[in-house]
Amino acid sequence: MTDRRGVVAKRAENLMPDVPYVRGWAQARRGAGALATQLTALGLEPDFPGLAADVNVAGDGLVRLGTIRPEAALMLAELIVSGLAAEMAKHAETLTQEAGNARHNSSAA
Repeated sequence: MTDRRGVVAKRAENLMPDVPYVRGWAQARRGAGALATQLTALGLEPDFPGLAADVNVAGDGLVRLGTIRPEAALMLAELIVSGLAAEMAKHAETLTQEAGNARHNSSAA
């Protein structure tokens, strides 16, 4: 399976010269570590036992979730949606404050 960028290409099992596998894997390791930290903080680490860094044939880093229960996938999706909703609410609040400041500054002039 390959997406339009080729990121989900075949795993790198036979390494080719001049492909930056270590750089891609290190990037994936940082991403997997950050995700593991958040999952641990939420008490969800046991739901993602296969979480691991990997690399594909092109040297792109991959974060593998491993095989997870449908409930774990649903929890992860809900957490992502909740985070995006909170981020959008914060952004809207910032825009409202900036608009209020702009009105205040223009009326003071």
